[in-house]
Amino acid sequence: MKVQIVDRSDSEIKFFVEGVQPPFANELRRIMMGEIPTMAIEWVDFVKNDSVLNDEIAANRIGHIPLKFDKKSYNMTKDCKCEGKGCSLCQVKLTLKKKGPGMVYAADLKSKAKDIVPVFDKTPIVELFEGQEIEFEAIATLGLGKEHSKWQGAVVGYTNLFEAKSKAGEMKLCDNHLFHVKDVKGINVQPVECALCKSLNEDGDAFKPTDDSFLFDVETASGSDVEDIVMESAGILEEKIKEFDKAVKKLK
Repeated sequence: MKVQIVDRSDSEIKFFVEGVQPPFANELRRIMMGEIPTMAIEWVDFVKNDSVLNDEIAANRIGHIPLKFDKKSYNMTKDCKCEGKGCSLCQVKLTLKKKGPGMVYAADLKSKAKDIVPVFDKTPIVELFEGQEIEFEAIATLGLGKEHSKWQGAVVGYTNLFEAKSKAGEMKLCDNHLFHVKDVKGINVQPVECALCKSLNEDGDAFKPTDDSFLFDVETASGSDVEDIVMESAGILEEKIKEFDKAVKKLK
């Protein structure tokens, strides 16, 4: 197996994995999206809501506001010593109170914990007009994306890399200069860039997708660091493989 980082920023990372099968790539994608603990508002109690949004729609919007958090400071509710009753180690209280006119933003949320704050202050919640008011209390907890989309830690996509199949002289050269004639026997290709471009030959047969090489594009959709998401997902996948191996050995 070979892993190579193509590009990275504070919120996004692109890398390709070579020497794996499609089920492996898909499971890694599913783990990154659905099995990384993420902090989100789970419960909202409205004291007053005169806005154009009813309580259910407003609560759903509030729940999807990405929150920054320190993973080492909080437990999943089911794993906490309080046994699900709720404590400072597994949940955080947030409040909001604002009168119109004006837009209500994520920055208007007041958190009881300094480390639990919105990732984007300018995330709009609802617009209030003259005479309207909104006030609520909310509880944020850790959860998994497979349980609800508000806990989805990342947006993940992947595509197959391409390999050249035609002989030299049989295809039109790439306008973006991502591949060129190497010699009379074949073609020199930059596979990662070609996967990003996808501008193929007119007949569509110049390149074929590989079955064992994939380009991943991962963007954090939460307060989690994007590289931490990838590394933690790889660890979870490794543990799953070990558990499966143990289960199979018991069948013998």
